[in-house]
Amino acid sequence: MSFPPYDVLPMSAVLGLVFAAGVLLILAPWIWPRPAASSRTGTPIALLVRIRDELVLAGLGRVPLVVALAASACTALLCGAVVLGVFGVPALAVAAAGLGLLLLPMTVRRRANVKRAEYRTVWPDVADHLLASVRAGRPLPESLAELARRGPSSLRGAFDSFAAGYARTGDFAGELEVLKHRLADPTADRLLEAVRMAREVGGTELPQVLRTLSSALREEGAVRAEVHARQSWLRNAARLGAAAPWLLLAVLATRPEAIRAYDSPAGALVIACGVVVTVLAYRLMLAIGRLRPERRWFR
Repeated sequence: MSFPPYDVLPMSAVLGLVFAAGVLLILAPWIWPRPAASSRTGTPIALLVRIRDELVLAGLGRVPLVVALAASACTALLCGAVVLGVFGVPALAVAAAGLGLLLLPMTVRRRANVKRAEYRTVWPDVADHLLASVRAGRPLPESLAELARRGPSSLRGAFDSFAAGYARTGDFAGELEVLKHRLADPTADRLLEAVRMAREVGGTELPQVLRTLSSALREEGAVRAEVHARQSWLRNAARLGAAAPWLLLAVLATRPEAIRAYDSPAGALVIACGVVVTVLAYRLMLAIGRLRPERRWFR
């Protein structure tokens, strides 16, 4: 009895896949670290909250989350359709759609990181201003409202909204919550919670807390800026290493023989493996050169 012939992967390919799977399992704890026990509860909700914080920091706080997700999906479909129309290779279109799906989140995260870095440089000045106002005997709501006129330019809009809301409602605690939501910054959470505690329970330790917080923020900002500058070459190398193979593939795809080669099961397998390797290598390089961001403990 004879069986029809069929294609099998060569032994070298099988060994390569097994080796890649082993390396992935070894690096998995660093690429996808396990969340802390306190943050595992309600993980989908926590993920949505982090996405909302990213949108707020990127200046898209008024954009509904559904609209942002729909925009990402439309970008993916557009990229896939363009590549399919130009090259006519379904595997390339799927890869382009996957990259297009990540385009908007990466742009939002980049803008949010820029805003975080900007906030990190101005919060010590905010703490100093509040310290001077407290020493002068001004009420805490008035001290926060003054930041709309005398505070850093990047924060004046948020504190102006606080001043208008407090003048309209007189609810100090409620307007602090709104202000924390508008800022979406862990340092703002710590500062505003200290102000809230001083307002609700009183005490004479607020000047000392503000003085300590200001000096700690300046030291932390200096250390982060130095480490960020030294590790910038890792991030640039990760971006270059992730983009270079796909730019070369786009150049090769302009030749008809390359189109025919990739428009086959073997070509689709090569493209799929390239996508997996690119994503893993990019995540690994970013994990090496990334500083762990602060968490928002006082939401």
